[in-house]
Amino acid sequence: MSKEILSTNGEKLGEITLEKSVFGVEPNIHVMHLALRRQLNNARQGSACAKTRAEVAGGGKKPWKQKGTGRARAGSLRSPLFAGGGVIFGPKPRSYSFNMPQKARQLALKSALSAREAQIVVVKDFSTIAEPKTKLMVSALKSLNVSGKVLVVADTKAEENKNLELSARNIPSVKLLLPTNLNVKDLLEADFVVMTESAVNEITERLQ
Repeated sequence: MSKEILSTNGEKLGEITLEKSVFGVEPNIHVMHLALRRQLNNARQGSACAKTRAEVAGGGKKPWKQKGTGRARAGSLRSPLFAGGGVIFGPKPRSYSFNMPQKARQLALKSALSAREAQIVVVKDFSTIAEPKTKLMVSALKSLNVSGKVLVVADTKAEENKNLELSARNIPSVKLLLPTNLNVKDLLEADFVVMTESAVNEITERLQ
């Protein structure tokens, strides 16, 4: 499997071979689903908290005497039966996260990359963006013929991509990721995935 390597002006600069073991596997839907669930769950704060009757302030005095009033007996105004009382089985802070074996996480990434292989565009680098200007990034995306939600996978700390982050951050439909932060959710959500040649090599090396 080979892909054209383009410049950000849309010119063909050569070809790159995509490893079949990373970009050409049969997508495993179940493992991708698990990886996506894990990512969404691990991002949850789990900080919702309601007070039980033991934690609500007040309620120390018996509101009325036990017998003779005709009312139901009550020992505290902070019972869940009263307004302002505690909550029965309310939420408590908890962790929603769960783990997946490393091999399963890698398989999920390979499956997502393989599922999006047709939408992957490989560029040499972003050195043509000579200054941090949004219009240069917009022009580059237009030359590459990509639209909608665009995921850009590149090493923004590299010298040739130094203006990429500042040029892309004002475009709401563009998301930047380092190759080490590649994940199933962003791959599946994107309409197009633009990768630099070095990012493809790094991802291949990590997932092989």
